[in-house]
Amino acid sequence: MLVRPTSLFTSLKILPRVNKPTSWLGFKNYSTKSNIHYDGTQSSYASNPASYLGDALATDGSIETVDLVYDKHSPQEEPSVTKSPLIILHGLFGSKINNRTVAKKLATRLERDVYCLDLRNFGQSPHINRLDYPSLSADVENFIEQAKFPESAKPIIIGHSMGAKTVMALALRRPDLPKMVVSVDNAPVDLTMNSVSSFAKYVRQLRIALEQYKYTNIKDVDAQLAKVEPSKEVRQFLITNLHRGKTNDVITSKVPLEIINKAITGGYISGWPYDLNVSRWSKGPMLVIRGTQSSYVPDEIIPDIGKYFPNFDVRDVDSGHWVISEKPTEFMEILVDFIEKNEDEEF
Repeated sequence: MLVRPTSLFTSLKILPRVNKPTSWLGFKNYSTKSNIHYDGTQSSYASNPASYLGDALATDGSIETVDLVYDKHSPQEEPSVTKSPLIILHGLFGSKINNRTVAKKLATRLERDVYCLDLRNFGQSPHINRLDYPSLSADVENFIEQAKFPESAKPIIIGHSMGAKTVMALALRRPDLPKMVVSVDNAPVDLTMNSVSSFAKYVRQLRIALEQYKYTNIKDVDAQLAKVEPSKEVRQFLITNLHRGKTNDVITSKVPLEIINKAITGGYISGWPYDLNVSRWSKGPMLVIRGTQSSYVPDEIIPDIGKYFPNFDVRDVDSGHWVISEKPTEFMEILVDFIEKNEDEEF
């Protein structure tokens, strides 16, 4: 359920979307820098009755973590230790290779290291029973702590879709860790009641193809997916999660479909376990990059973003949900502009 804007935003006019990159500078100027630095309390998730998310803000090591597999992309010349590295998190059914090309270009252009991570249960990272935003975030927190980035170069963390909510959860859980956070086409709201997940349909068809029919030809799997997904590009993306052996070998899944299915149908991917009346991150700037052809970040929920992240900006790209892959140049231009404008700012 979406919370109605408070009086803080009553004078704020929601602008229509336009089919070109634009900045919500009115929001940025209206939401002045906050002096309240939220440090995380368990009351932040008290309004969520799900016991599965009862440790949404726990940072005492009670959440079991896994060591994430990652790729590191560096500029040709040794980057300065004072420049914040970038960490990029993929979305549902994605992996670190999805953002490889963009990461290499950003490393060169911004003259710093860029890390692409495989989140738990995806890519080459370990499989584990729990899949929700507190646990996804805890893994990334563990990665950052192991990397031992200097205090003067805290990471800039970027995430798409599921990765975007992971980034936002991390900022609320560990406000001391990021320098900036960037959410690509997702918002800190619970969308469980407002959408029927296509991903649940994908999982169902994949399980039918692999477990019931035990297909050996990838074309048969593609035909099964085509029953619920007309886009060839999306089907090809989903198929990257499959393992094809020798001729006549049954095709298998690289990712744990049962665990993922439980997370999707249980609302742990579309949901949001934090309370906007308590949780806030104001230690740095936050950017939302949304696709104008996507429904993930509608105009009416933009005020809620400001309640969690008062130092925020929203930029639009003429694309669908897959902003980075559909419009990589526009995405990079917006991201670079945001980083360069805010890198030396004090919050």
